[in-house]
Amino acid sequence: MAHLLGAENLSISFGTRTILDGVSLGLEEGDRIGVVGRNGDGKSTLMRLLAERQTPDDGRVTRRRDVTVGYLDQSDVLDGDLTVGQAIVGDAADYEWASNARIRDVMSGLIQEVDWNAQVSSLSGGQKRRVALAKLLTGDDDVVMLDEPTNHLDVEGVAWLAKHLKTRWRPDAGGLLVVTHDRWFLDEICTRTWEVHDAVIDPFDGGYAAYVLARAERDRMANVVEGKRQQLVKKELAWLRRGAPARTAKPKFRIEAANNLIADVPEPRDTLSLNKMATARLGKDVLDLEDVSLTLGDTELFKNITLRLAPGERLGLVGVNGAGKTTLLRLLNGEIEPTKGRLKRGKTVQTAVLTQEVKELDEVADLRVIEVIENEKRVFNVGGRELSAGQLVEQLGFSAQRQWTPVKELSGGERRRLQLLRLLVGEPNVLMLDEPTNDLDTDTLAAVEDVLDGWPGTLVVVSHDRYLLERVTDHQMALLGDGKLRGLPNGVDQYLELRGQALAANSSASTAARGSSQAARAAAAGSSRPGSGGAATAVASGSGASEAEKRIAKKDLTRIDRQMTKLKVQIEKVNAQMSAATEKSGGADFEQLAELNKKLQTLAAEQEDLELQWLEASEKLE
Repeated sequence: MAHLLGAENLSISFGTRTILDGVSLGLEEGDRIGVVGRNGDGKSTLMRLLAERQTPDDGRVTRRRDVTVGYLDQSDVLDGDLTVGQAIVGDAADYEWASNARIRDVMSGLIQEVDWNAQVSSLSGGQKRRVALAKLLTGDDDVVMLDEPTNHLDVEGVAWLAKHLKTRWRPDAGGLLVVTHDRWFLDEICTRTWEVHDAVIDPFDGGYAAYVLARAERDRMANVVEGKRQQLVKKELAWLRRGAPARTAKPKFRIEAANNLIADVPEPRDTLSLNKMATARLGKDVLDLEDVSLTLGDTELFKNITLRLAPGERLGLVGVNGAGKTTLLRLLNGEIEPTKGRLKRGKTVQTAVLTQEVKELDEVADLRVIEVIENEKRVFNVGGRELSAGQLVEQLGFSAQRQWTPVKELSGGERRRLQLLRLLVGEPNVLMLDEPTNDLDTDTLAAVEDVLDGWPGTLVVVSHDRYLLERVTDHQMALLGDGKLRGLPNGVDQYLELRGQALAANSSASTAARGSSQAARAAAAGSSRPGSGGAATAVASGSGASEAEKRIAKKDLTRIDRQMTKLKVQIEKVNAQMSAATEKSGGADFEQLAELNKKLQTLAAEQEDLELQWLEASEKLE
């Protein structure tokens, strides 16, 4: 494999802390590398150095002369005065970028719901992130570097991005470097993993799962070496005391494969035991939403939904942005009243909600971490183990020194961890988590999951992190944006399949409508006769096409417009059939939906071909 870029003896320090010390590594063609490590250990710094956005204190970054690098930073780098379209494709005409299949795929995958003509400054943080990612992916760089690309992406957005990156280059071409806490994403796209820790980088083959197994084996070997060293020290001490060497047998250690290493590890949760504990604490009734409808403004978020939570139940919620996932948590918590229906709440229920903003910590901003927890409780029971507040705080990544840090000085991830602990020590029996993985590294996520494993109450998790959902919840449900709540017997994969069908239908319909509208406008503009002084005449006069070609182009636009109108009717008919089939079977009749979706894809392909013909004909009139 050809070399793309690399680092030689790279070192950098911030103040008295060394982030990287003499690091040497390389990125070859075909490499898909995930970068993991604790927050603050230097993952983003490494990427900035390799992208030559930052200068090292020592060492150098090498790059093959013809290699281009695309880099997505965590910060907002877009010009707020530009429109979304200008920020992504610049001043390129529609026909120039619309004829590129990859660019169209990026547009539909990332910014389908973003107004093309909106100013960047008016967008939300998540929308800006999507636009920046779309701008990068429409390019043709040899190396793509992504720093937390899954932030602000929902489950289907993450799945789309993974598919795009897997098919963007040939297997032996291009290079990818990605920093992310999304473990499913790492496993899906990465062929190698770099772990940044203690100012060094350890390489591992494979994605996240392979990295975890390899790291476990590495740690086991380190323990073997340390055990041997301690044994030698003890022997030396005994010899010094006795004055003569002791007779000892040479220790023997079994070196087992990684899968044997975890053979004696118990299941993450003793579900039966936890359910018994939950039943004892909660009783029979927990939280029930019965025939609930909710209208906010002009939007009906929920239509006659019913949800019953049982003692010890672990439910994961997925859904499109704006479908009402956070609102559903607020309904369950009693913060808002339904427009119709009712919330039935058990007598012993005590709820706690981890919000996305974690503003609840503002009231204790001047306290230290350990003081916040001890003010709630000093001893906590986790899965039958009794832990002090200090031990629990340390379990979630706050070192003995960090425990004395004022809350106002904590990072976003640390604030989220602290608020979760604060909620847990209050001993709720119903815990609701709204996007709990934001700003957390992979090691911290594993620690959070370990704490949740031993927690016996009812758990509801809203997250785009499918690894977390599948790890800590027992079943999932989906909000698809149609006001209904659907069960997902086959998990997140079933949700993605349903969403893919819905998106294909909506995309085809909107493309037909947009193409018809554009063609109608073009035909209307083309009806201005030469010499009439109209805008169409002024534009056409600058075109290189002959008058005969322009007349043919006008006829083509009229013909294409009629064909698009017919296609629109057909697409709407298939969409109605899909909606009826989904309504009737609850999305479970995959055979019928697949047949309808295939028909829809055929119509969409015809529509796309007509749209390209329209662009070509329109260009002749410009």
